[in-house]
Amino acid sequence: MSESRQFCPRCGDPVESGATVAATDGRAPICEDCYFENFDLVDAPDRIEVLVCATCGAIQRGKRWVDVDARDYTDVAIDEVAEALTIHVDAEEFEWRVEPEQVDETTVRMHCLLSASVHDRPIETRATVPVKIGHGTCTRCGRVAGEYYASTVQVRACGRTPTNHETERAIAIITEYVAEREADGDRDAFVTELDETADGVDAKLSTTQVGRAVADRIVRQLGGTVDESATLVTEDEDGDEVYRVTYAVHLPEFTPGDVIDPDDADPVLVRSVQGNLKGVHVTTGAPYEAAFEDGEAPDARRLGDRGDAEETTLVAVEDSRAVQVLDPETYEAKTIPRPDYLDSDADTVWVLKSRAGLHILPADDETAATDETD
Repeated sequence: MSESRQFCPRCGDPVESGATVAATDGRAPICEDCYFENFDLVDAPDRIEVLVCATCGAIQRGKRWVDVDARDYTDVAIDEVAEALTIHVDAEEFEWRVEPEQVDETTVRMHCLLSASVHDRPIETRATVPVKIGHGTCTRCGRVAGEYYASTVQVRACGRTPTNHETERAIAIITEYVAEREADGDRDAFVTELDETADGVDAKLSTTQVGRAVADRIVRQLGGTVDESATLVTEDEDGDEVYRVTYAVHLPEFTPGDVIDPDDADPVLVRSVQGNLKGVHVTTGAPYEAAFEDGEAPDARRLGDRGDAEETTLVAVEDSRAVQVLDPETYEAKTIPRPDYLDSDADTVWVLKSRAGLHILPADDETAATDETD
C-alpha cells in the first residue's frame, strides 16, 4: 500500500492515506495509534452522592427534586450512573452493562462494562462508580409536613346551605384536580386540609394557581361566582412580600330541580344554573332563560323542588291549555294549566302544590338534571 506524504505530529511515523484522525487541538491530523493511545471511551465520576427523600422517594438533582420510578436504591444508583456517564463524541453503537454490588445499606458499587465502535475499531472499557445514598426531605414533603398552604377555597351558597350533591361535588372537584396536577408531574400541587363544614366546604391548597383553578372549575360545574382576596403573611428571603389568597365561591341561590316564581308570576322549574339561570315554565312548558339585566338569576321566590312533588291522578284533559287533576291533599278535582311536556295518555302526573297553586312537573328528571361537565 502506498504511503502518504503526511507524518503524525506526535510520533513522527508516516501515516497511510485514509488512516489519519482529526487532531483534537485543530492542528494536523494524527495517526490512529496515537489517537487511541490516550483515548477514553467514557468519562465517569469517581463517586456519586444521591439525596433521596425519605418520605416520597424523590431524588435531588441540582436544585430540583425529581420523582423517579425506582423500585429500590439499586434502581436509583443505575439511573444516576447512566445520567453521570459522558460518552465520547466519536463513539458509535454504544452499549453498556452494569453489575451492582450492595456494599451496605446506603452504598452501591456499580461495575460497568462499556463498549462501542470508534472509527470502525471496537473499544471496550470498564469503570467502577460507587454510589452513596443519603436521606433527606424534599421541598414538597417538607411543606406537607409543615401544613403549608398558599390559598384557601371556601364554598358557600347564597341565602342557603349547599346541598349534599354540591358539597360532595365540590370535594370531588378539589381532589380530582390536584390528582391530575400530580399525575402531570406538578410536585407543588397538594391539598393541605379539606373539611366539610356546616356552611359548605373549606380547603387549604398548596399554591394560588391550584386555588384559582379549583374555584373556577367548581363555578363551571355548579354555577355561581368567585371573589378573591389576598392577605399579606410574610416576606421571603429576598424581601418580597408573600400573600395568601382566599377564593370565596358563592353558589347560586337556586339549584336545578327548584321551582321558583319570578316577577312574571309564571313559575319556572330550574334546569341549569351555569351562566345565567335556565329552566322551563311549568304552566306552558315554554323554555325560560334569565334576562341579561337579571344577572345570573332573577329576583324570585322559591316555591319548592322536585322532591316536594307528589303523584296524583290525571282526571281529564279539558283542552290544549287545561287539564283536571286530583288535589293530592283534598282529593278534589281541580283545573290547572297544561304544559306542553304533559303526556295526555298518562293516568297519573307529578304535581307541586305551593302558594302559587298546583303545577304539573315533567315526569322524568331531564329538566332537573344537574350539569357536571368541566
